[in-house]
Amino acid sequence: MLLRNDLLEYLEKDGKIIRILWLHPEQSMAATFEVSAPGAEPEIVQIHQLLDDIETGKAKLLPIDPHLVVVNEESISDKSKKIRTKAWSLIESLVCDEPAIYFANRRWKLISQCIQQHGSTHRTIYRYLHRYWQRGQTPNALLPDYANSGGRDKKRSPNNIKRGRPRKFGDLAGVNVSEDTRKIFRVAVTRYYVMQVKFTLRGAYDQMIKDFFCERTIDPETGGVTHTQKIDMTTTGFPTFGQFNYWLGQDNNRLDIKRKRLKPRIYDKDLRGLLGTATAEVWGPGARYEIDATIPAPH
Repeated sequence: MLLRNDLLEYLEKDGKIIRILWLHPEQSMAATFEVSAPGAEPEIVQIHQLLDDIETGKAKLLPIDPHLVVVNEESISDKSKKIRTKAWSLIESLVCDEPAIYFANRRWKLISQCIQQHGSTHRTIYRYLHRYWQRGQTPNALLPDYANSGGRDKKRSPNNIKRGRPRKFGDLAGVNVSEDTRKIFRVAVTRYYVMQVKFTLRGAYDQMIKDFFCERTIDPETGGVTHTQKIDMTTTGFPTFGQFNYWLGQDNNRLDIKRKRLKPRIYDKDLRGLLGTATAEVWGPGARYEIDATIPAPH
């Protein structure tokens, strides 16, 4: 016998997990929701089909609900409670309107009415509905996921584990940017990119790699200079241009760099944003007179 909120896990490769949202009191009909699928929608299925999947071994009932949100009310912050209350006030009338909310043609009409009443958006309401259906159909399912939030704007200390996405090219693991590496980046930006207009940003990066991350060797016969990778770079590789460009924006003001690179006088004359207009303080015709002090060219 199946019950409301039961979870069924399908055992094929990349098997899905569905939650039973609603059971028809008289007919062999149920509404289900795939809890792990982004953009999933409720589906109406036959109960005997679900039972057949369990009996044939295609699916199994999960004894523990890993998605159910169970929290101590006293441990919830006031801010989280306000967010939960606001979200619940938006969708309470929708989730209580069973089974209409589970049928696509009727769900859209109900959500449109809710938007007119509360002034929200389709995207917000769908996000709350998905969270509610995914996490056990309780108001606590609408609590914010602060525990899963990342550390935005927090500096992470380097360790032996490579952070960030894997490299697209090459087999080397890549290097974490330490404070010492950031100092090298700042020196390279000032020395090559700011002070020497001939260097593009990519050119400044290439020159930095040669000067700071390579061994410089001079051929005594030809006088040619070769650059070879330092020993401590052989397993990780060089810092990437993406890392260099990222930390340039983190440690510097890009507009200040552009101003210094083009010379302040030229930048302020030709490129800076307008601070006002010649007519800003003029209230009408004849309110201001200006004298042209341009020196005429000699004939």
